[in-house]
Amino acid sequence: MWQETKHGLYKQFVFDNFKEAFEFMKKVSEIAERLGHYPRWENQWNVVQIWLITSVDKQQITDKDKELARNIDDILKDLGENNNQNYHKNLRKLTLYADGGSRGNPGPSASGFVIIDEDNNIIVDKGIYLGITTNNQAEYTALKLALEECLKIGCSIVDVYMDSLLVINQMKGIFKVKNRDLWPIHDAINNLIKKFNKVTFQHVPRELNKLADSAVNRALDEELTKTSK
Repeated sequence: MWQETKHGLYKQFVFDNFKEAFEFMKKVSEIAERLGHYPRWENQWNVVQIWLITSVDKQQITDKDKELARNIDDILKDLGENNNQNYHKNLRKLTLYADGGSRGNPGPSASGFVIIDEDNNIIVDKGIYLGITTNNQAEYTALKLALEECLKIGCSIVDVYMDSLLVINQMKGIFKVKNRDLWPIHDAINNLIKKFNKVTFQHVPRELNKLADSAVNRALDEELTKTSK
């Protein structure tokens, strides 16, 4: 479903591989050229993100943007893709990268996570604005939301990677959860873990968690840009 954002109509498309993603982009470019529309898009392997906005100066979504959005959805049908973005069938085991950030600590915060299948295809890439909270709350929320997404997909084994040593070691039971504010979400995550066959936790340096970090900053920038107008 297309979302109306400050930067235009937005939608993320997930394909089985880069070849399918490239074929999709090629067809979109042909229709965009025919309609005299030049969308902004980003591509990373099998994921394509598109923003449609014609009136850049006024930052308004127009009928021309909506027309191209309908044409893009038609391309998906022609390619045999599911317009609702149902996930891959072979998703027994997934890898997730999660992160959270607060500009102020406490301050405006967001959680972000990326879920990857066994073929290293990105199947979910999400950033969620949380409001005013702390870094630790945002990081824990990212983990909770990501595990909930994995359950929706239907996988049974998840390998979790985060650059928060605190969260990883607390989930492993190495560190105690001393902050009472974190007790409820820590308990909620432990209850989620019971629904999987196996969940592992691994700490990674920040430079290896850039996808999740990018999702966090995308959500923060989007919200702060909107509220600053």
